[in-house]
Amino acid sequence: MPHTWFLYHTSEDPFAYPVGTGILKLRLFTQAGQQLSCTVIYSDRYDSPGHEVPLQMERIGSAGVYEIHEAVIENPTKKCRYLFHVTNPAGEYVWYGERGASENRERAGSFQYAYLHHSEALKLPSWSMDAVTYQIYPSSYNEGTLQGISDKMPYLQQLGVNVVYMTPVFESPSEHKYNTSDYYKVDPVFGDMEGLKALVSQAHRHGIKVILDAVFNHSGDRFFAFKDVLAKGELSPYKDWFFIHSFPVTQTPVPNYETFAKAEAHMPKLNMDNPDTANYMIEVAKYWVRETGIDGWRLDVANEVNPRFWSRFRQELKSEYPEILLIGEIMHASGPWLRGDQFDGGMNYVLRDAVLEFFAEQSTGPIRFMEQLLHQEALYNDQANSAMFQLLGSHDTLRFLTACKEGGRGWDHVSTAVERMMLAVFFQMTYIGIPMIYYGDEVGMEGATDPHCRKAMIWQEQAQNAVLHKWYQQLISLRKSHEVLRKGSFRPWFTDEVRNVFGYIRGVEHEKIGLIINNSPNPYQLELSPYRADKNELTDLLSGATFKNNNKLTVSIEPFGCLMLY
Repeated sequence: MPHTWFLYHTSEDPFAYPVGTGILKLRLFTQAGQQLSCTVIYSDRYDSPGHEVPLQMERIGSAGVYEIHEAVIENPTKKCRYLFHVTNPAGEYVWYGERGASENRERAGSFQYAYLHHSEALKLPSWSMDAVTYQIYPSSYNEGTLQGISDKMPYLQQLGVNVVYMTPVFESPSEHKYNTSDYYKVDPVFGDMEGLKALVSQAHRHGIKVILDAVFNHSGDRFFAFKDVLAKGELSPYKDWFFIHSFPVTQTPVPNYETFAKAEAHMPKLNMDNPDTANYMIEVAKYWVRETGIDGWRLDVANEVNPRFWSRFRQELKSEYPEILLIGEIMHASGPWLRGDQFDGGMNYVLRDAVLEFFAEQSTGPIRFMEQLLHQEALYNDQANSAMFQLLGSHDTLRFLTACKEGGRGWDHVSTAVERMMLAVFFQMTYIGIPMIYYGDEVGMEGATDPHCRKAMIWQEQAQNAVLHKWYQQLISLRKSHEVLRKGSFRPWFTDEVRNVFGYIRGVEHEKIGLIINNSPNPYQLELSPYRADKNELTDLLSGATFKNNNKLTVSIEPFGCLMLY
């Protein structure tokens, strides 16, 4: 028996999870570079051993030191027992089960998925997989008012987006509004409740959903409950709404209570273990959905709030509003929050890091980029992957075009910045999940991190990048026109490290589109293995160019070019 193979699986999400009634998806990690072939054998848990049915697993690709294999098994009884048979080209093999690897099938044991309960992870809004989101920083967008944003709904409709996500609009003394004073009041600088209702109605008339931003990790120090604690100290009925270390409460020179980040005195941390605090905030969330008709919440600093609160939050909101979308702001790997009991998706900053490295900085090549994509996708179940906000930038990061100008290979990297950003947008609009556009990126806005990334939207056409704007429109339109780009699986096609070119495939059953990206200043003619045999000719949906598709596929691609082959 080969003793050196790395194998990993556990019978829980994201290695085993329901994808339908009586349907279980399995994911197995194996050692890279061994050309291992994997088969899963499975049966009802109560069937006598020996009745297991074999199914060859699909090799998805390499995530660096490990490879990913997947299979979907059906078991109408919903009670599953399974184990893996792994072999190499030399014929060496192991059985792999919950007791580990063994040449002996019985000694390997079997994994058990005791019962396929109806998965909460399957309960995504019916509209989420068709979404293209546009983030707005309200104070910087068209006069900085809700009315100004409402007036731009025709512009957003013409761009092609169908979801607007706004950072906080509730009363707060700051410009960014992440230190809430009154959770039940729109900040007067933006407008009022009627203005927000009008904005949502206007958006809906244009086929656009609206997502608001809520901060339940901390409040502002002008929040009524914290003001009461400041005034009454230990006698305040709200003292347990926060994490107070001692009394009296002091804010300077260092606060004697927990805060957001490090000693942000104006942002006291909320105690969501306290039932009264949790009740209050859940009612806040329901109130704005009920009164204004918003379609979702983006939850700030979600990873620092007690997960038990989020489970209750999801259960109560989804029971009343099943079509609401819940997005958690988690700026690192967010798997534990995306198992179907808390959020639908997250803000995918980890993907942004990979995209930044490959397109903007050009500090990694296509092999490393593809490995990162597969690694990140393997950390989540399919439902979570489909609901991730796939962003190139936000109010918390430098603008992507600025990153492209600051990075890149060659003495002329500034002159190729727009082309590399266009490639990144092409990838974003043809990848899994929900593309999220940060306001102004579509017209070429630039800026370093906060506050420079939050400058006023450019509306003067002569100051906008018309080529970039048209590119966004074209790609969004193509995404809407082809279901496979919204709902299809993602599979590697090829990586060419020397040329800095790679390809991938989006597919739904027999429907497939091949995508190729050339992140280099050189034109290339590429001879590729065909990814579909049902067509003798493929058309680039971007340019209309056609390519013969017989025993081999030969394509030409321009410098910093891309192809969408159908």
